[in-house]
Amino acid sequence: MKFTKMQGAGNDFVVIRTRIENRDWSKLAVDMCNRNYGVGADGLLLLLPSKVADFKMRILNADGSESKACGNGMRCLVKLFLDEADAERKDTEVTIETVAGIRRAKIHRRQGKVTEIQASMGEPRVGHNGESVTLHKDSNIVDITNDMNRLVKVDGKDLLLHLVTIGNPHAVHFTKDDITEYPLSKIGPKVEQHRLFPDETNYEVVKVLNRREVEARVWERGVGETLACGSGACAITVAGRLLGYLDSKVDVKLPGGTLTVEWQGQGEVFLSGPAVTVYSGSWS
Repeated sequence: MKFTKMQGAGNDFVVIRTRIENRDWSKLAVDMCNRNYGVGADGLLLLLPSKVADFKMRILNADGSESKACGNGMRCLVKLFLDEADAERKDTEVTIETVAGIRRAKIHRRQGKVTEIQASMGEPRVGHNGESVTLHKDSNIVDITNDMNRLVKVDGKDLLLHLVTIGNPHAVHFTKDDITEYPLSKIGPKVEQHRLFPDETNYEVVKVLNRREVEARVWERGVGETLACGSGACAITVAGRLLGYLDSKVDVKLPGGTLTVEWQGQGEVFLSGPAVTVYSGSWS
């Protein structure tokens, strides 16, 4: 079985182009993503044929669970799709079928070369009920955020979380402390598996540097701490914008690199960042 190793801001994946849907991909994801006995990755990405889009995307986490969204993974698949496409094609947009619906990626070129892939991550929702949200341009008043903020107790301490869904559920926590010293490996799994989240959640700890820049670390459900998370960067931007901390375009600085998120206060969230092919190989 041929595979390609790819990464976006250090968020790394094993990518397989296949026509087979019913293989036990979950077991394969566990085996291939193992960093000691396998290829090593945060997840397994499948590039499948689609009848409604340019291709279909499936995302398996390192523990074998399936994810609904992955911004870094989506850009990696778009890059692979473009690299393998007819050289005469000059697409300005690629469509992707996902579990969460059809997503679009805008392709920016300079002198014929792809310089940026900007992926649509869909419309954000807040709180447990998944309420759609709009930030009024004139009054700076949020329509629906009543359910976004939750105070939970972790390790005997109160932790303020802001719940945002970008395909996947996210719990965002803003802090003024140095996040490099934050005990994410201790707090992350406890938030992920908190009783408030029966399906578990991703957890982001964030420090605002200014209205256009934040530093963040991410604990992904089913994976652990990762160097970057595209949907997490989007959730951070949406939460920060709704709370009045951030502008519409934000650079999210993660341990693996910087992702740029744009959200105008309504409609879709757009994510930009690197997508790099590391190497190709075969799995017996």
